[in-house]
Order: sequence, then C-alpha cells, then structure tokens
Amino acid sequence: MHTVRQILDMGEDLVIAIGSAQYSHTPDNPFTGGERMMFFKRAIVDESLPLDRIDIVPVPDIGIHPLWVSHLMSLIPHVDKAYSHNPLVRRLLKDAGYQVEETGLLEKGTYSGRHIRDLMRWGGEWEPLVPEGVLEIIKNLKLDERVREIGEVTIVR
Repeated sequence: MHTVRQILDMGEDLVIAIGSAQYSHTPDNPFTGGERMMFFKRAIVDESLPLDRIDIVPVPDIGIHPLWVSHLMSLIPHVDKAYSHNPLVRRLLKDAGYQVEETGLLEKGTYSGRHIRDLMRWGGEWEPLVPEGVLEIIKNLKLDERVREIGEVTIVR
C-alpha cells in the first residue's frame, strides 16, 4: 500500500498487474491470482484509497521475455509509464520504449512477499506485516495453512 499511495499521490491513475497469475499452490506462489486480487482490493478499500483510479489485472506469464511487454499491454488498460523495482521487468519495459520509474520502498526486506511467506511457513511473526483486512482473508480461508503445507513439499523434476 506504501507504493500504491505514492503513485496515487503523484496524481497518477494506477494499474496493478498481478504477475504469474496462472500459478498457485507452490512455495513461491501459494495464492491464486484471484486471491491476490482480493488481497489488493481489500487493502485498497480498507485504506479508503480511490478504487475508481485503480485497476487490478491478473497477468499470466508466457515464458518468452521478448514478447512479454506486448502480452502485458494486451491485458491491461493503456499506460504511459510503469513503476517497478524488478530489474528484468524494468529492462523489458525500457527496451519496448516505455518510461519506467521507481518509488521509494518501505523496508523491502521486511515487507517483501517472499519474507512474509517464509515467516508464515516457518512460524514467524508475519501477521503485523500485512494489512488487517488481508490478514482476515488469509485467516478465514486458512491460506496460512496452505502456505505451511505446500512449503514442506519439494518438487522433483
């Protein structure tokens, strides 16, 4: 929400792309694209942010980096610029001619999804790191149990 608020405060409308939306029930992507959309929407509503200025779009991966930007742009409303801290995403968007900017991060190591999932998986103190409404969804749907259960699985290929 820290990043969302920064972008809105700059007067920008916002498209939140939920990446790797086709994946779920894996250690790196334990939640479905729909669940992740619910998390964002609930947090946005709870923070009284203007939902009319925010679109949330699930974006499945295609596995072909040179085609990814056109794939992304075919799924989201028109954008003039993008915000990302992901080096690959930044490079792909720049190569496609998009202006790419960053926002200030709020203790990235503490508030990263990977860190929170790891705390959830291994019994750490994760609850204070997520918005209250998102915590309620996770607890009501027992998604924290899913994270712990699938985190134990090692996939052999």
